[in-house]
Amino acid sequence: MIQHLTSLPILLPMLAGVILLMPPCGKNLKIRRVASVVFALATLCVSVLLLFQVKNHGSQVYAIGDWSAPFGIVMVADPLSVLLVTLTAVLGVACSLYACAGDDERGAFFHPLMHFLILGVNGAFLTGDMFNLFVFFEVLLIASYALLMHGGDKHNTRAALQYVILNLVGSAVFLIALGTLYGVLGTLNMADMAHKVTTLHGDDIYLAKIGGLLLLVVFALKGALLPLHLWLPNTYATALPVVAALFAIMTKVGVYSMMRVYTLVFGKNAGELSLMAQGWLWWLAIATIIVGAIGVLASQDLRKLTANLVIVSVGTLVALVAVQSVQASAAAIYYLVHSTLVSAALFLIADLIARQRGKVSDRITAGRPVAQPLLLGGGFILAAITVIGMPPLSGFVAKIWLLRATFETEYVMVFWPVYLLASLAVLMAISKAGSTLFWHNTTAKPADSGEQNLVHPAQCCALFLLVLASPMMIIFAGPLSDYALFTATELHNFAGNVSLVLEGGQ
Repeated sequence: MIQHLTSLPILLPMLAGVILLMPPCGKNLKIRRVASVVFALATLCVSVLLLFQVKNHGSQVYAIGDWSAPFGIVMVADPLSVLLVTLTAVLGVACSLYACAGDDERGAFFHPLMHFLILGVNGAFLTGDMFNLFVFFEVLLIASYALLMHGGDKHNTRAALQYVILNLVGSAVFLIALGTLYGVLGTLNMADMAHKVTTLHGDDIYLAKIGGLLLLVVFALKGALLPLHLWLPNTYATALPVVAALFAIMTKVGVYSMMRVYTLVFGKNAGELSLMAQGWLWWLAIATIIVGAIGVLASQDLRKLTANLVIVSVGTLVALVAVQSVQASAAAIYYLVHSTLVSAALFLIADLIARQRGKVSDRITAGRPVAQPLLLGGGFILAAITVIGMPPLSGFVAKIWLLRATFETEYVMVFWPVYLLASLAVLMAISKAGSTLFWHNTTAKPADSGEQNLVHPAQCCALFLLVLASPMMIIFAGPLSDYALFTATELHNFAGNVSLVLEGGQ
């Protein structure tokens, strides 16, 4: 069974999606909820087991049908991919629990769609082939289209339509890029591409560069990198909050793809195409941080503020990818986990606050107090300290690490001022939001929200699973930082990654 472990984070969500559509799950809400949570927990257990397997025994290559690379389809479970698969599984458990409190009643297919989305995300992280990366992108996008419409209104529909159109264009560009690269290299296996790109000469170099830069456009769209970020704030702010929390991992798929392609295929060992996207990544990342910080300051509700925080985190991650060093990649990996979990937590907190403030919802303006100030206020404070980057939580460790990773590089004179000013903007916006939502009340009496709007036990479990992840990342900061450094070292091990796939597929 161990030899098939790499395939289970993909097969389990696929099986869950199919079973949840069939009787008795398809017709009985209670059974569907129980089955969804059980499958989410099973996916998490398998992902953690795979994580320890890779940590203890090294990266695993799973050749489907025993067809070795570059001819067959391979799944590659390396330290980075299994960490992100585990992170996705944690979000899956939290969102399935949260939805069981009633959000899944707004449409018939929330749970199967959630598992199909996890299938696409996990497949994108584990695949070793560019064409199958496109396939898994399409799987997760199709599921996300339907989830955006879950319990939606006309505003939701408008944002979803923009999202669909942009991603359809992105998919077309992706196919053009893959066709160009396949015509030049004769392969779409990433390890084989990395090997063959060093042998290009003449006009083939320019064609490969065109294909590589077209991929950058696609990944920038998926990851919400400036100027292709405009879809994200409205889309995330108008989606159902539990859906937005699940989507916190989706921008990281774009960042992961940049990290993988522009480190392995077009990295330092790519000959004349070495680091061809580095300049683009760096300046677009800096601009994204600036625009995201401005969006955070201008946000008028907590969900829009959180959506802009996602943009700031994307810019920060891509800037670290552009640095192309082991320390910067290690800092990016730790920051990626931290930012994903706290963004998801803030989306859920915004939803719970909105339910208890009546017509004012989560708008950052004076209104009635929430009915459960200690619970929601405590969760908000933990999430706020984390996202601001104040000690002693994980945001502080991530901030110090990424500043240290860029200190001795040529980028320090640009990155430090921009990132620190963006952090100040986040501090100001979060402080204003917290004080307004919890202290600036128009009356001492909470809104008549009814018992149905009090925090459900399932919602409470989901929320604190995400919020308490930050203290846990401090308690286990030593092992986590060691694993992040180990992951970054393996990511930059060009010869090892190529030989593992081309010679190690079983």
